[in-house]
Amino acid sequence: MKKYTPLILIIALSMLLVFGLAGCGGSQEGDEPQKPANRLEDILARGYIEVIMEPYFAPFEFIDPSKSGDEQYIGCDVEIAKAIAEDLGVELRIIPLEFSAVLAGITEGKYDLAISALGYTPARAENMEMSDGYYISEAGDGYGMLIREEDLAKYTDAASFAEAVLVAQSGSLQEMFINTQIPAYKELKLVSASTDGYLMVSEGKADAAAVAIETALLYAAANPGVTVAESFRFEEDGTTNSTRIGIPKGETELTEKVNEIIAWLMSEGKIVEWYNEYAEYASTLGI
Repeated sequence: MKKYTPLILIIALSMLLVFGLAGCGGSQEGDEPQKPANRLEDILARGYIEVIMEPYFAPFEFIDPSKSGDEQYIGCDVEIAKAIAEDLGVELRIIPLEFSAVLAGITEGKYDLAISALGYTPARAENMEMSDGYYISEAGDGYGMLIREEDLAKYTDAASFAEAVLVAQSGSLQEMFINTQIPAYKELKLVSASTDGYLMVSEGKADAAAVAIETALLYAAANPGVTVAESFRFEEDGTTNSTRIGIPKGETELTEKVNEIIAWLMSEGKIVEWYNEYAEYASTLGI
């Protein structure tokens, strides 16, 4: 007797096949994978984090010339970058840039984090997310002027720099302080690295460099002939006295995670410990 399949069964099987294939459509080759919802998810998905810094600002970030590759970049900020990468479970990729490029790179969202001893300014806060402060100088030295020792009696207040050639790192807090707090000066030269400004004072190419005093004192200790003006300090309003991490604008999830890691590191006393360790390390290199 000839067997046959009823028409209604054929139709039912056909419909199941069609709907079954439709249900598998999301996994077919050629479909685009779902994009990460934010930069934090993107970092976790790709397995690495890109951190930019200007590595010439000991003890936060500087170079050990006896080492090579990523191992040459050392300092308090480098340790913080390592801690963030370790917490996220991703590879750390350090990208050295000039300071102005650090600011532009994070503002334009080209990189994940800027860990480069960034101080707070209203302009920066408008163009990037800024983490909670992670380091405040225990000495409370703030910002001032690096000058030659022979000029200690010459530069005593803001008005005394009227005939001076000044130098500051381009885009830095120090440049902002000069523009807002020094009423007159002969010339302002901008450099890409703060150490270039220190050297210009040492070599007589500038009379005074606007500096973070705690860092400038390390330089002065290793380079006789220069010192910090004793009776002059730039005025601060309380917002600029802590160091922060720059994060692309709108990346609130990444900012929250970074702040969480910073809080833990501070509670463990790690950041002050690293700062002191690398301040001593820098002095052995004559930085």
